[in-house]
Amino acid sequence: ETNSTVGERNSLGCVQIRIPQELFLALGLISLVENILVVLAIIKNRNLHSPMYYFICCLAVSDMLVSVSNVVETIFMLLNDHDLMAVHPGMLRHLDNVIDVMICSSVMSSLSFLCTIAADRYITIFYALRYHSIMTTQRAVTIIVVVWLASITSSILFIVYHTDNAVIVCLVTFFCTTLVFNAVLYLHMFLLAHVHSRRIVAFNKS
Repeated sequence: ETNSTVGERNSLGCVQIRIPQELFLALGLISLVENILVVLAIIKNRNLHSPMYYFICCLAVSDMLVSVSNVVETIFMLLNDHDLMAVHPGMLRHLDNVIDVMICSSVMSSLSFLCTIAADRYITIFYALRYHSIMTTQRAVTIIVVVWLASITSSILFIVYHTDNAVIVCLVTFFCTTLVFNAVLYLHMFLLAHVHSRRIVAFNKS
């Protein structure tokens, strides 16, 4: 730190706290193991081989991407800090771009699969008798492929054009859209459950 930065820090009254890289590495490994267990549980249990659990498995894979990128980035930073590996600036820049794409695609796919799971549950409740004809395995696989392709493609474009304001607008719009979509579906399901419970109480009284 220079004298100017120290003076600026003191005038603002803010103290910078350094979090050890080892802590980030430990958290990344724990998260990675947790998501791997979810994926293995769905793969090995035949009772979970249905579209809803396929979406949950993909959600776990999306979260796993963040863990993997976090672990890889932390390992490189630790090796670089301890002078155990000499990294060329160009290689470091490319690695940073790859990690950014992984994180961005993970966030995009994660939000998309949360919406997919909400829609799947909505169909299960409101179209229970037609669920298996609406949400077939083939359609579920198609949805999964489309979500991954869209997430990876848009993430690459976002990282390439990250300086453009349109990228920020698109990300904020996407986040708000998924938030509203999930809120509306779950609110509708909650209201249906509330009405259903009141009807049961009224029926029991009569």
